[in-house]
Amino acid sequence: MPSFDVVSEVDLQEVRNAVDQVSREVTTRYDFKNTNSSIELNDHEIKLHANTEDRLAALRVVLEEKLVRRKVSLKAVDYGKVEEASGGTARQVVTLNAGISSDKARELNRFIKDLGLKGVQSQAQGDQLRVTGKKRDDLQAAITALREGDFGVPLQFENFRD
Repeated sequence: MPSFDVVSEVDLQEVRNAVDQVSREVTTRYDFKNTNSSIELNDHEIKLHANTEDRLAALRVVLEEKLVRRKVSLKAVDYGKVEEASGGTARQVVTLNAGISSDKARELNRFIKDLGLKGVQSQAQGDQLRVTGKKRDDLQAAITALREGDFGVPLQFENFRD
């Protein structure tokens, strides 16, 4: 029986490369001179720090440009609240979303059932979704519909098997 997996993953190596590029650009760009702007990557979060909210917004724009250039979906990026830090500076935590939560899995299951494709079923397996069907064409139609839908998370399709 043909099947495929729907997953939501972030390539952390590409994120690390983008953060390194932003860090280098911040040290050399004229509009970031003497602003003490910095960017730091921890496990699944990026910390932005600047002396004003305007510089923080500019830092965010540079980060988004580098992520898009490295083909990391901006749907995987969740911006936290801008916080006041010591010395009148501003900071913000950016969280990287990976995996499909149980709520998103339910939403995806409902979407697949509402497509009305005959013999196509889906079930959540941890942080991914397994979709099975009788015909390969039905599964390809499900992939096309999932690509067109906006679920707020980046979706990848893996392990397509006949």
